[in-house]
Amino acid sequence: MKSIKDTPFYQDAIQEINFPFGDYFLFETFVVGEVHKDVVYTWENHGKIVVEELTNLYDQNGKDLVYITNRINPYSVVPSDWLNFYKFQYMLKGYAIVSYNPKGILNTMLEKLFMRNKLKSFKDLGEAIAWAKSLTKSKEAVA
Repeated sequence: MKSIKDTPFYQDAIQEINFPFGDYFLFETFVVGEVHKDVVYTWENHGKIVVEELTNLYDQNGKDLVYITNRINPYSVVPSDWLNFYKFQYMLKGYAIVSYNPKGILNTMLEKLFMRNKLKSFKDLGEAIAWAKSLTKSKEAVA
């Protein structure tokens, strides 16, 4: 369980945003989020703030972005809050969850019920980043 700061990928980040509830690392076509320990992540208190910030910085509704959550800390997500994400017409090209324990993988299965976009579970951050890059490369090949 490594923070992205402790990997070679960190040098490619174009920006880092630190909120009281988590840290977000922005890359050209994907974002890696690391939520702090014991946060109960909700749309109103966290998700909405992050989505609005990223929408402004990337100048889009997320349709060409992949979001990777690097779950290095234990925290909770209110899965039904994903419905608010869609209610406001935000999108994602893909959503990756990097979990390092069996409980995290089980939580991923619950989140899949509410996440309409491509959701994939990983046990390794490098694999998740490679997947994110492959999704955006396929888009570039079509353009």
